[in-house]
Amino acid sequence: MFASLLITFRETLEVALVIGIIVTYLSRTERRRDAPLVYWGVLSGVAASMLTAFLLSWLAGGFSGRAEQLFEGATMLFAAALLTTLILWMLHQQGLAQLKRKVHCRLSTGARRGLFLLVFVSVLREGVEVVLFLGAAHLAGEQTIIGAVLGILFGAGIAVAVSRLGKRVPIKKFFIVTSILLILFAAGLVAQGVHELQEAGALPVVIEHVWDINPPATHSALHEKGVVGSLAKSLFGYNGDPSLLEVLAYLSYLAVATIFAYRLTRK
Repeated sequence: MFASLLITFRETLEVALVIGIIVTYLSRTERRRDAPLVYWGVLSGVAASMLTAFLLSWLAGGFSGRAEQLFEGATMLFAAALLTTLILWMLHQQGLAQLKRKVHCRLSTGARRGLFLLVFVSVLREGVEVVLFLGAAHLAGEQTIIGAVLGILFGAGIAVAVSRLGKRVPIKKFFIVTSILLILFAAGLVAQGVHELQEAGALPVVIEHVWDINPPATHSALHEKGVVGSLAKSLFGYNGDPSLLEVLAYLSYLAVATIFAYRLTRK
């Protein structure tokens, strides 16, 4: 549940900030008559995102056996790649100021169609990302519905606080902390994607279990169904009996993503 909460929180916060900046810009430039375009853009983006979710669900239901394993593995790896680009892009923006400059630049032309498209594309992009991430989290065994709803509420709440309090809300720190957690979540998706591809025979196993702390008879704390193991599995894709390739994929992704993220935060 926590992973889905974190994903929807981050995406809702980002799109809500963009929309808030747009509405504020329209108010300050005496363009309040264009406000309905913002609302239509939001509704259209949400509708298109829901259509994407339906199509993805329909597509996933059409696979079975090896094809299903290949689909799940590819979905997890693609979601991890997309999530990584999101993390690095937001760290590169250096917080709210960069977002404001971007929005103001796009709106300065004054085109009403451009305003609608900016809102529509912003909502659709975040919506599609949420659909993919939640789909990957669901495939990994995550309970997504409650976490997704809470994430949307928290994200909207923080966005309202930012619009009311301005610089007193440390939005950059929010992005950095959530980026760290999302990197760990994406690393788990990479490892689980590799596991599914190995199950399908698309990748070699090499060493089947580097370690195995999932005894069938008992559930210790670190067992996937234990207190600690089950929590770590839902958050970060923990596996109590990973293959060598899973371990290497997890550590390699974690190292590379951390290096890039650190460099961006130091700029």
